[in-house]
Amino acid sequence: MGQPDLVLLAILGLGALGRNPLVTAAAGILLLLRLLGLASLLPSLEQHAMSLGLILLIVAVLIPFADGQVTLQQTVQSFTRGGLAGYAGLVAGFVAAVLGARGIVLLEQNPHVIIGLIFGTLVGVAFFQGIPVGPLTAAGFAAVLMELLSLLRRGF
Repeated sequence: MGQPDLVLLAILGLGALGRNPLVTAAAGILLLLRLLGLASLLPSLEQHAMSLGLILLIVAVLIPFADGQVTLQQTVQSFTRGGLAGYAGLVAGFVAAVLGARGIVLLEQNPHVIIGLIFGTLVGVAFFQGIPVGPLTAAGFAAVLMELLSLLRRGF
């Protein structure tokens, strides 16, 4: 078992301890590919997995519209009659999408950040009654924190 396998095993364990099934499953899949001698698939997976994953995520979000669970009338009413809750949801969705985009960039440029995200999730779940959130949004929040700290360091 080489160093990459040990790192993946550690991430798998931390994901399980932090009750983050997505991180646990991802690390498990990658570890399994390596242990089965299929590491040659990793570059192709790296090239296409993010886009495929985002497509599947968007498909999942759009299913209620596609199968009629959410109608056009309900969509309009969420803003006209939903009041503050409808607009708060709109702003929160916008912020989450922007954070997710920043998270992708951060994780692509600094993949080691995932370790800190996993440890942070573990601490939040274990000691502060938190729940695991998506790694892209958490990474986006980390990117914003890094930018703020950089600004503070330079004195704005």
